[in-house]
Amino acid sequence: MSETPHQTGARHWGAVALTALACLASTALTAPQAPAAAPSERTAVRAAAVGAAAPTLTRAQVPERAKTWLTANSGRPVPYAQDKYWKDGHRQDCSGCVSMALGLWKPGPNTVSLKKADHTRPIAMSDLAPGDLVIKADSDNPNQRHVVVFDGWADGARTAYKSFEQAGGVGTRWKQHSCGVSGGDGHHAYRPVNIVD
Repeated sequence: MSETPHQTGARHWGAVALTALACLASTALTAPQAPAAAPSERTAVRAAAVGAAAPTLTRAQVPERAKTWLTANSGRPVPYAQDKYWKDGHRQDCSGCVSMALGLWKPGPNTVSLKKADHTRPIAMSDLAPGDLVIKADSDNPNQRHVVVFDGWADGARTAYKSFEQAGGVGTRWKQHSCGVSGGDGHHAYRPVNIVD
């Protein structure tokens, strides 16, 4: 049985329509997409977003939060590790401990990032008050960088101070330091931007 001209035309236009639809779908699936953000850009965006969301803390809250790591490990200090994370999600190194004390995002910025304007601002060592930080970040060797939470002056002459820190081989501790007091050793004072007096 032969096709009528109408049937032949319908079949032809049906094939043309299916071909056009297939081409359109193929174009939509292969159309160029906007490039994804590079990993460093994604990290910067995430850091800015979470950094802005840091909670406002009083000056007294920061050392109190740091103090919790002295006994958080079943009555013992949180052990030190640069490549491990404590139960609260922060790194178990000095900057992780400080990030926890400041209520910053997890696992927290590193020591170099803590001295940037979205987290802190530089102050004079003589202006240090509880909850401020003393940071040594200007070293190419990450093992030579350090940050502590200032807890108060050890003497009236301000020649030494008490601080909370996360130290290699020890873990969390409360210790007296004089780093930065005389200057020239790379330690500088910083005030967290999310602290209110």
